[in-house]
Formats: sequence, structure tokens, C-alpha cells
Amino acid sequence: MQPEEETGETVTAEAQESNGSASAGMNRVEQWLQDLGEPALPVPGFRIEAGRTAILFTDPQNDFLHPNGVAFGAVAESIKENNAVANMVALMKVAVETNTPLFISPHYYFPTDHGWKFEGTLEKLMHDIRMYDRPGYLNLDGFEGSGADWLDEFKPFINHQKTIVCGAHKVFGPENNDLILQLQKQRIEKVIIAGMAANLCVEAHLRELLERGFECAVAADATAGVKLPGLDGMSAALTNFTMLSSEVLVTKDAVKRIKAAA
Repeated sequence: MQPEEETGETVTAEAQESNGSASAGMNRVEQWLQDLGEPALPVPGFRIEAGRTAILFTDPQNDFLHPNGVAFGAVAESIKENNAVANMVALMKVAVETNTPLFISPHYYFPTDHGWKFEGTLEKLMHDIRMYDRPGYLNLDGFEGSGADWLDEFKPFINHQKTIVCGAHKVFGPENNDLILQLQKQRIEKVIIAGMAANLCVEAHLRELLERGFECAVAADATAGVKLPGLDGMSAALTNFTMLSSEVLVTKDAVKRIKAAA
């Protein structure tokens, strides 16, 4: 992941709907599901139930999703292929409209986190490029519009009075924030997961929620993966979403099912 040069442009939902794979009528996930044909594994299915089902977003922040974000270049192709921003907006919008609980698990780093004595590969990279940096736990100086801030398109929904924003997770999964507690306190048993990045924080949240007894589906085109030479995070994620979750969803179908269950 390398910092992107500032372009002054924003990846809007409207722009995504009018370019990329949308011109072919299908995004990458829709095409992948069609090409997959008859599943090689059983699909348990995921029934959306009002009051028991929530929508969870990981890392819906500028450093991954805005063209000026420090990691945007590594995921830009996948964002375009999946029409990901527009699909994230659609899921957040239907959550607010139908009073479906909306949870956010953000990713922040504070100055003390840069003193860690050892790091994994992507932890080191994120620290080196100052991804998701904030000046302090209670310090919001410079936060507005920063890489740690929400993408502007998401703010009406994330800033909604009923949206539950959890504490920051630090590596990939929710083991060290309050997401599980917040879900349990709302008596949530089922979770639709989306956000960034597909085979990193999304998949890590999926795995931990499954281990903690939640029934999970993934809105796979409301996420995107890192694409680097020889590496395709979205491909890895689709394989694991299929093997782990109750169902791999596409956003347009998820939206219809959420509305029908409301």
C-alpha cells in the first residue's frame, strides 16, 4: 500500500454506479456467484429477522475509501469492481430507514500504538504510512476529513442518533473492542457484515462473531480487497466467506430482504 497523490476527487456512490463493472450489468461478486453455479458446499441460508438482526460495518473510513487515503491505491480496483461505496451507502441507508440496528467497528491508532515492540506485516505497514492515525484517544484535533474520519457519503447514517459506534479495534478482529458487548446488550443474534477490507477486518470480524455464537452473512459487494501483484484479497475473501458464513449476499438482494423483514 502506498500513499496516493491528492486528486481532490471523491469516490461518490453516484460515480461508482455509472462506471466500472456496472456498465456490464454485474459487479464482481454478482459475476462470481453466477459463474460459481451450483455450490460445492451446502448453503445454510440467512433469514433476516427484525429485532434480532443487525448490520455491521468495519473500517468505513477515508484511508481506505477516499482517493486521498493512504491505502486507497491498494483497494481502488476492487472498490470499482464491486461498486463497493454505492453498496455500502445502500446498506447503511436501508438500516436507518427500517430501524435495523447499525453497528460500526472503527480502526484508530494513537501515538502510543506506534511504540509497539513487534508487529505483523500489515500492522507495520499501517503504522509506517500513518493509517487511521489520531493525535490522542480524547483528541479530535484535525479529525474532520482526515484518513481516520468516515467517508462523507456515510456520515448521515453513521452520525444517526441510533447508530452504535464501538471502540476502536487495533489489528483486524473485534476481540479487543466492545462490539460483542454492544451486540449482546441489544439482544442481536444475527449479523450482516460489510466494510473494509474484505480478507482482513471483515473476515476477522466474521470469524470472531462465529466463534462467539452469532449467525453471520456477508454482503460481499459492500466490501473490497487489496489487489497487489500476485495478491488478490477479494478472491481470498470470497473463498472464506463461502466456507464460513451462513450465506454470501449481494447488496441489492440484502436490501430487499431487510425491507421485507422490517
